[in-house]
Amino acid sequence: MQSRVAIEKQFRFIRTGLFVGWAILSAIIVAWSVRSSMERAHSDVMQKAGETLAVQTEILSGVLDKYRLMPPLLSRQSSIRTLFVRDAGGNAQTIDARRTAEEIAGMSAARDVAFFFPDGELLANARGSSAKSAVARPDLIEVARQGQLGRAALSYGGDDRTYAFSSGVRRDGKFVGVVIVYVDFYRVEAAWALSARRIFVTDKAGTVFLANEPDWRLKALSDLREIGQPARYLIEGGFEERLDLMHRLPLLEWDLHVLADPSPVETARITAASIATLACLLAGMIVLVLLRRNEVAILRTRTDRATALRLERVVRDRTRALSVTNRSLSHEVEVRREAEHRLRKTQDELVQTAKLAALGQMSAALSHEYNQPLAAIRTYADNALRFLERGATSEVSGNLSRINGLVERMAELSRTLLAFSRKPGATVGPVPLGTIIDEALLLARPRARAAGITNIHVGPAVTDLYVQGGRIRLGQVFVNLVNNAIDALAGTVDASVEIDARREGDRVVVTVTDNGPGIEPEELPKVFDPFFTTKGIGEGIGIGLSIVDNIIRDFGGTIVASNRPEGGACFTVNLCAASASHDTPDANRDTVHTAQSV
Repeated sequence: MQSRVAIEKQFRFIRTGLFVGWAILSAIIVAWSVRSSMERAHSDVMQKAGETLAVQTEILSGVLDKYRLMPPLLSRQSSIRTLFVRDAGGNAQTIDARRTAEEIAGMSAARDVAFFFPDGELLANARGSSAKSAVARPDLIEVARQGQLGRAALSYGGDDRTYAFSSGVRRDGKFVGVVIVYVDFYRVEAAWALSARRIFVTDKAGTVFLANEPDWRLKALSDLREIGQPARYLIEGGFEERLDLMHRLPLLEWDLHVLADPSPVETARITAASIATLACLLAGMIVLVLLRRNEVAILRTRTDRATALRLERVVRDRTRALSVTNRSLSHEVEVRREAEHRLRKTQDELVQTAKLAALGQMSAALSHEYNQPLAAIRTYADNALRFLERGATSEVSGNLSRINGLVERMAELSRTLLAFSRKPGATVGPVPLGTIIDEALLLARPRARAAGITNIHVGPAVTDLYVQGGRIRLGQVFVNLVNNAIDALAGTVDASVEIDARREGDRVVVTVTDNGPGIEPEELPKVFDPFFTTKGIGEGIGIGLSIVDNIIRDFGGTIVASNRPEGGACFTVNLCAASASHDTPDANRDTVHTAQSV
């Protein structure tokens, strides 16, 4: 078997090899992830910029093509040719020519439409001052004289730019004038302004002629690039790297540029590097944890084997001693089991004694409860005899009905007393809480009236609740709690006892409160201790609340004593809730037994 040091050395060597392999593999994975992500991001940026470039190329070419074809078409119309005919006095048709130019400019949305004589004299134009400027006019006229389409990019200073197309007008083969159409780029640049990318046009001299950035217009492209860094452009006061996509417009000798922001490529690089690094770190940690767990398992197995050998020797040595001890313990267990049996029997007898003691305390009040209806029965019987002598049979029937009601009242009290006094069974099941409290109050009210307490209130929610327990033992619980409250209320003005209950999930909480002096704070933890009492000698032995606590615990519940903020004591009983059921063994057994006894 390998030693612990050898195993640890072997695993250190394995960890070192795995770390080197992990580092190399991680570097390869990170590099590949970064390259792949950058290529995808660069392709995506270039694709979107290319789409923008293609769309703007079509838009610009469409605009220029429309105006490029206008001068040749106009120069061939007879109505245009007649504009260059002078009258006998040598006067030109200036008004008709201006009206025609305005109509053409309005319908074509051109910046201006102008008519010139071969010597450069302006016949008429539609609007603006473009035609009145002499910029590039001789070149446009000369090219038109040669029968070619003249074109020229014109700048009038500031931000005023246009592009002019010219075509010669001939009548009877003679060159009589020139039609020049000036293009308006306002709408083109306005459309470019909606794009987040820089879009601009440079001429063959490298000057920015059109752009969606006003500060770039009519500036040399070299002035907008960082010296030595042609890919860095002047953006909002600083040089930033951009990807330049260019499309050549050979007809105009212009270059259309779209600058794309390469930041998504950098973002993709950082993101890919971070994700790949984290993934590699996570994989490395998992492998390290698995390796460490394997090492610990091997070391633990070795340790367990060594420990098992030691334990086997110890077990052999102690088995003999335990055999002797077991025989001694078996005898002690039998003795303890017998003692526990006697203790439980004594406890049951003590509970029964406490019930009989409670009945003894209530005997005077119960005697009054019996004497009072007996006296009434005698009175009603005497009256019935007199009514019979007089022949008043209707009155006799009323008296007999009253006597029957009093007898039923005494029988109910007798049944309750018998049920309370007999020993309860051990059966636990669903029992009606309202019935239990009614029977408890039937036994406790005579004592309460004897003590001058008439206000015992039961909440309406009690009637509909069922709890898990035994009917007789639960009745003993509430008899003890109500009697305890009656004893505490002795000498209290407007004394009252309140019993209420509520359902909380699968539990039922019952409260028994009074408005007496309450319980001293230092005595609260001891009220459920056996033989603890605050009553005088001969008034109680202090086992009532202890028995209540034991009964509640047997039913899987709890009981807590506390003081109310407004004064008086409060006992809170927490029991398992149950559903209404006709199968209540304790209740049925009590009814049959007491009925037979009566």
